[in-house]
Parts: sequence; C-alpha cells; structure tokens
Amino acid sequence: MLLLVETLKLLAEIALLCLVGQGVLAILAGAKRQQNLFYQLFQVLTRPLLRGARLVSPRVVLDRHLPIVAFLLLSFVWLVATITKIDICVRIGVHLCKT
Repeated sequence: MLLLVETLKLLAEIALLCLVGQGVLAILAGAKRQQNLFYQLFQVLTRPLLRGARLVSPRVVLDRHLPIVAFLLLSFVWLVATITKIDICVRIGVHLCKT
C-alpha cells in the first residue's frame, strides 16, 4: 500500500513540474513558444492532464484556464497522497518508511 501511495505522489509531482515548466516557458518564450522544442515536449507530456481536466470541469471553464484546473486537481491528489503516506508511516512505524 505504501508503494502505491508513493508512486501516486511521485507521478503527481512529475506532472505538476511539467505544468509549471510549461507555464514558465510560455512566459519566457512569449509568442515564439510554439517553436521551442522544450515547450513542445511539455505540451506532449501535459496533454493527457489537460484532457482529464476538461472531462472533470464544467463546460463554462474556458480552454485557456484548463492548465490551472489541472494544476489544482494534481495539487489535491498530491496533498491526499502525502497525508495518506504520513498516516501509513505513523501506523507502521516511521523507521520502516525511511528510504
């Protein structure tokens, strides 16, 4: 169970970093961001996250706000995984959770 929670937490962290990286590159590259190789890589990595955010969010949410929705959803998943990991570690003993 601990391995599953840690894996979920790690995947959420990677996805959050991809969204943040894409946002930072969008600000730095400006209008030429579509020609940036790393921005294109982040687009490929975050496309499933944005589709998931579109499925969960109501139709009134604009497409340009989907990265914010995805970020908030992933933050919630990360928070729940962290709280669950802490709970598991307290129950089984902290010395067993050290990696």
